[in-house]
Amino acid sequence: MNWFDEGIVLSVRPHGETAAVVELLTRAHGRYLGLVHGGQGRRLRPVLQIGNHVEATWKGRLSEQLGFFTIELRKGYAAEALERPLALTGLTSLCALARLLPERDPHPDLFEISLFVLSYLDDDSIWPALYVRWELNLLAEMGFGLDLSSCAATGTTENLVWVSPKSGRAVSATAGEPYRDRLLPLPQFLIKSEGVPATRRDVLNGLALTGAFISKRILIPQNLDMPEARQRLVAALSRSADDNVLQFPKS
Repeated sequence: MNWFDEGIVLSVRPHGETAAVVELLTRAHGRYLGLVHGGQGRRLRPVLQIGNHVEATWKGRLSEQLGFFTIELRKGYAAEALERPLALTGLTSLCALARLLPERDPHPDLFEISLFVLSYLDDDSIWPALYVRWELNLLAEMGFGLDLSSCAATGTTENLVWVSPKSGRAVSATAGEPYRDRLLPLPQFLIKSEGVPATRRDVLNGLALTGAFISKRILIPQNLDMPEARQRLVAALSRSADDNVLQFPKS
């Protein structure tokens, strides 16, 4: 059997002297692995870089086999990010977390959002806020979506400024005030319409929010640690001295 799809390179590991096992997040087939002949060679090495957008043909005698990929480059996001350390860290963090998705389980919406984030990596005033929303979507795709639409205590949709670390539901300022030390800040750019500006502090609060639930609901049950690339991303944003406004683009 065989199929053709587009994908994002998530990981590459050597196999033998010249081949490589490549892991892709594909649009219609989900996270998929395959062997690439010559994957360590000069021609394919620039193509098989983490974060690159590629076209792939998978072939295998049986569907449960590892199978073989033939891969062509569509967009080289990795090369574009090489000269920009923050963007490169964001790219590697996205790919590392995408590897948590169940193998061969399609997530076309998340794939589309991933490409959207990657397309803005050349602008540090835009992609960090998009990346936080990507992590929210990752949680939802894995069945752990947060409910940020109304207050868990009162049902109001106004003045939502906290999130319960237990339920993953929003909490209003009034209802949460007595428990504020136990609640997670809810950045407003995550719950309001597109075009809402976000500061770097808002992005860090967003990463703290999504990171708490990724750890609690995905990583800890599997005895996994937060990927190093994701930790580096938070550290890099935390070191920034300014609090510039980050813009959220319209899709």
